[in-house]
Amino acid sequence: QACLLGALPCFVSFVPMIGVTVASTAFGSGAGSTLGSNPPTTFVAPPPSGHARLLRGAAGAETGRSGMAGLAGTAAFASLAGVAMVAAGRKSATSCNAAAVKKKGVKVVHGKEIPWNLFSPKAPYQGKVIENDFHPQTLTEPTGDANWETAHVTFDHGGKVPYIEGQSIGVIAPGPDKKGEQPARIRLYSIASSAVGDDQTSKTVSLCVKRVVELDGKFSNRAKGEDKPDKAGTAFPDNEVYRGVCSNHICDMSVGDDVLITGPTGAEMLLPTDPEANIIMLATGTGIAPMRSYLRLLFHDKAGADGDGRKFKGLAWLFMGVPYSKSLLYDDEHQTYKKEFPDQFRYDYAVSREDKNAAGQKMYIQTKMAEYAEELWELMQDEKTHVYMCGLKGMESGMAECFGPIAEKNGIVWTEFAKAMKKADRYHVEVY
Repeated sequence: QACLLGALPCFVSFVPMIGVTVASTAFGSGAGSTLGSNPPTTFVAPPPSGHARLLRGAAGAETGRSGMAGLAGTAAFASLAGVAMVAAGRKSATSCNAAAVKKKGVKVVHGKEIPWNLFSPKAPYQGKVIENDFHPQTLTEPTGDANWETAHVTFDHGGKVPYIEGQSIGVIAPGPDKKGEQPARIRLYSIASSAVGDDQTSKTVSLCVKRVVELDGKFSNRAKGEDKPDKAGTAFPDNEVYRGVCSNHICDMSVGDDVLITGPTGAEMLLPTDPEANIIMLATGTGIAPMRSYLRLLFHDKAGADGDGRKFKGLAWLFMGVPYSKSLLYDDEHQTYKKEFPDQFRYDYAVSREDKNAAGQKMYIQTKMAEYAEELWELMQDEKTHVYMCGLKGMESGMAECFGPIAEKNGIVWTEFAKAMKKADRYHVEVY
């Protein structure tokens, strides 16, 4: 009733273009922290369908040609509608919810606005592939496996696709995909660059993409003799080959190529706003992408600088799992961070097909973490500690394997502890 009976703020009309300001902060860009010193970035969301002034809620009246007259008419209509609804026994809470207006192109997360789905599969943004700011396109070396290659690719979005650390974008490949669709359905990729981009212009976005190649498996899109060398020079003419449609599309890109981008999206992996938070990062393979975006902000970008130091005051500890040492990603960056910030950055690698622990077990992430189980457990008791996990689904069971026994020793059930961390927004998982 309070919403419907003449309370005008409940009714807001969309204007054709909506400007939204997202501040690039020191810790969690755009997440509403007041720590940032960078000028805010303003982006404009696409207009509502038909550029109409739409009115959400029980009274769907147009504002009319005259703003004040339209609002007055709307208020009168709303009052009548409210009386009718009350008479019908409708709940006022439901009415208020119906009247809530959502801005196009933004999502409110923990009371803060972040960019959200500015571009859709039906209306993607056409960007351009540009030269990487530093890294070569192919990051890895041949290992003998068909799918050995991981690429770092950078797109110019002209400032039209703003994002924050921990989000993803979609890429639309020409296709056909497994279902024969052209263009192919979008594939989402975690963003590997910080909000300002590798070049810190706020106009680029970088992805870390593993080229999917499967030989003589359940699916194939190249018969024997049909597979041709890809950009890295790899070919398998003697096998039936399946090449991932979007991953190969991206890995084969060259400077100047067009790319269709959707998004940004994703709120699970966003950084906390507390500059004294501790961050434990677990990544397998290309799951390193969001972790790299965090580390660029925390230890590299001007956006994270605070005089001669950094705005981030906590500890960032990375655990990365790969099959071969030739598969390690961004190791040069990790070495630099460790050298420059020895008290704030730690990293450990788990190379499963080369390393073993003292018991002779293959070195997976949970195996490596077990070497620091007591220290990590103690760290997780701190309410300022966040855990970020991205990569293969087995990582979650690995956490239980690693911390189940120590939790039990402390009279705690690990699964319940993990749920409590999740509820407190301290346990962030993005696995596949």
